[in-house]
Amino acid sequence: MVAPPISPASTEPETRVLLTVDTALAWPPGPEGARWEEAYRRSYEAAGVGVRHQLRILAQYALKACFFVDPMPACAFGIEPVRSMVEPILEAGQEVQLLLQPCWAGESGEPYLAGHDRGAQHELIRRARDLLMEAGAPDPIAFRAGDHAADDDSLRVLADLGFRFDSSHDGQHHPWPSAISLPREQIAPVLHQGVVEVPVTVIGGSGGPLALRICALSLGEIKAAILHAADQRQPIVTIVTGSGELANRAGTAPNKVHVKRFEDLCAFLSKERKRFPTAFFTELDDLPLDRSSAPLPPAGLRRMGRLIERLWSDQVEERGA
Repeated sequence: MVAPPISPASTEPETRVLLTVDTALAWPPGPEGARWEEAYRRSYEAAGVGVRHQLRILAQYALKACFFVDPMPACAFGIEPVRSMVEPILEAGQEVQLLLQPCWAGESGEPYLAGHDRGAQHELIRRARDLLMEAGAPDPIAFRAGDHAADDDSLRVLADLGFRFDSSHDGQHHPWPSAISLPREQIAPVLHQGVVEVPVTVIGGSGGPLALRICALSLGEIKAAILHAADQRQPIVTIVTGSGELANRAGTAPNKVHVKRFEDLCAFLSKERKRFPTAFFTELDDLPLDRSSAPLPPAGLRRMGRLIERLWSDQVEERGA
């Protein structure tokens, strides 16, 4: 039974939050003849804190999230594993949009979408969209390249195929593999190459921009970025996590630091839902495209908090806790 959609906020906020989850099966798939269930267990289920756990926490706090799902494992295993990824998300009333990891296609050794020419990108994106819909997802309107590795040709192809949004631009990994021709500090949505680019939010770091990724930044940094966005009248904050990022690197045990950070962020967004409501891409037709794009500047105390949390996380993982 499909859950009813979460009702939108009653008043239009200034700053909305996009909680986005890159949802993919672990690569490589294993030796010839390997079954998809093992990759599914290590990534989608990920030690009991994968997608189903994230869906439960989102439901507990009545929050919205967009799951960018990669359907390309169907090239190796058929459509069944993709259906197994899509169905729980839709049943929970959350949003599915399109992620693409070209490595599954097998046509070349190029792992990044931006490493393919425009014609090859067109075929890959068209094929991925068709597979995602075959797995039961609605016609996608938003796209993210795996490893955020899109370029301007990717956006032109998306426009040709009728997509309205892309969310691949990541200043932390610009100019490669995130190769869209926008400034590294671009965080405000902007019309670019025929689609609305909704960049991953970044904050200032001592060595350059840092992406707002739940497994990489402290809760204090993420909350500060949201508050900064409100101060700057930015319409969107885009936060990223992955289907397996609340587990350790091997996908065999929960990463307690990441699990707590995700739950604490959800609690904060629930408490502040009137100021910073979560949103789906299907709700962004009125997204302003002329706003400030200045990231949160670096701050020593926030950085120190992140380093302490990272040290704790590494120690926990080494102990196997």
